[in-house]
Amino acid sequence: MGQTRTLAGQVALVTGASRGIGSAIAVRLAAEGAAVAVNYRERAAEAAAVVAHITEAGGRAAALRADLGDPAQAAALAAQAAAQLGPVDILINNAGIFRGGDLADFDFAQMEPMRRTNVDGLVAVTRAVVPGMQARRYGRIVNLTSIAAHGTSMAGTTFYAATKAAVAILTRRFALDLGPHGITVNAVAPGFILTDMARQNRTGEEAERFYAAVAEKTMMRRVGCPEDIAHAIAFLASPHAGFITAQVLTVDGGRMDYVVHP
Repeated sequence: MGQTRTLAGQVALVTGASRGIGSAIAVRLAAEGAAVAVNYRERAAEAAAVVAHITEAGGRAAALRADLGDPAQAAALAAQAAAQLGPVDILINNAGIFRGGDLADFDFAQMEPMRRTNVDGLVAVTRAVVPGMQARRYGRIVNLTSIAAHGTSMAGTTFYAATKAAVAILTRRFALDLGPHGITVNAVAPGFILTDMARQNRTGEEAERFYAAVAEKTMMRRVGCPEDIAHAIAFLASPHAGFITAQVLTVDGGRMDYVVHP
């Protein structure tokens, strides 16, 4: 499971961890020695595969179903994790959904469920884990926002960006509230990461052209992979990051297409 096990003896809850970035985070934290609660909403088989990957490598993990768009399920998730693995020391708020749309085609029916998961679900899970962290005077919370919240020029991301901007400000406010209790709260803002979600509705040459165009907008001239995000989160979740809080770390390969004032 790795040479340096900086998270040995700790329990991590990763929401939306059945695939993509969430799966990579779960595996990375397990490699550092954490027992990992792998939350999923629909993809039970994929979540089970993540758990199997971790346990086969000698780690501890459990798959936990909860729809974070439902406040009751979101609030109960921490208790489920504690019952199976122990009290949660590390919370990674990764679960999120994307619904495309800009001002001209705004659809409230699409916006509302996205807000319930991306914002309300994050709040509910965080509230559920905080009392235990406060009692132990230790905790690491890392939220997933997005460079969309910084304001990129990519079409179709306006209202998704609004939910992720909410995550960024909640990160700073939670850090202010929880810092005196020994709890750090940070966020990671991924750039374009090649995941199953990113591949939706894109195939063949059209997909390759799109990825190449995105890569050209980065200083590193490539798109990201889930492990790029997992490595950053592993550091922020570690004891080594105890004097870092209220930060939003951008991991985007140096994107150059932000909408800013001249």
